[in-house]
Amino acid sequence: MVQSQRHFRNGPQKNRVFLVEDHPVTQQGLALLINLEADLMVCGRAAKADNVVIDIASSRPDIVIVDIALPGKDGIELIKGITIFHPRLPALVLSTLDEAIYAERALRAGAKGYIMKQEPVELLMQAIRQVVAGDVYLSEAMRGTLFRRSFSRSSNAGATSIEQLSDRELEVFRLIGEGWGTRQIADSLGLSISTVESHRTNIKDKLGVKRAPDLVRLAVEWVRDQRFKPTGDESGQK
Repeated sequence: MVQSQRHFRNGPQKNRVFLVEDHPVTQQGLALLINLEADLMVCGRAAKADNVVIDIASSRPDIVIVDIALPGKDGIELIKGITIFHPRLPALVLSTLDEAIYAERALRAGAKGYIMKQEPVELLMQAIRQVVAGDVYLSEAMRGTLFRRSFSRSSNAGATSIEQLSDRELEVFRLIGEGWGTRQIADSLGLSISTVESHRTNIKDKLGVKRAPDLVRLAVEWVRDQRFKPTGDESGQK
């Protein structure tokens, strides 16, 4: 089992980083930037969640950086697996997906931080070091959002329809928006077709959608908005 050091190593040894990122250019760029740091090095990389829990055992990382929007099983489910099999290994989410929707889910899954890809490189390195040191990293805007939500948790007041989706429902909703069919989703997530259909029904109910084509359209629009969300918006992104 991976034993995270939770502190900075002395001497020439560097803190080891495992990257889970499906875009090759982004993955390579992150690796190059991290390897330029005097106290950090990339010890392993993966493009999807499959076998990551096994791979990190041999790579012996001190931190795992995880994207949310991975092919098939998403980063939230991966973090849950890491938390179960490597409970002392911290995970930091690095994503373009809205932190207002995903950061709290990531923390509940076991992540120790969430940072948007739009942030400066210097802030990413700060987040990595902060999480390795045993702290939690969130943007100031997200900390404020979580603080405000704590006062309305019992009544679920102020929650958007998307926020009311379970982690699995949101994963299915995202894959629908990516153009995946029911059978593809079932095969990728290891679910039965009937279970995926049940998730689709629950999603439609929570989002107030009656017809399947309307659900697909809404999911496609949501995924598009997540990809092209401008920085500096009201959600707290910089």
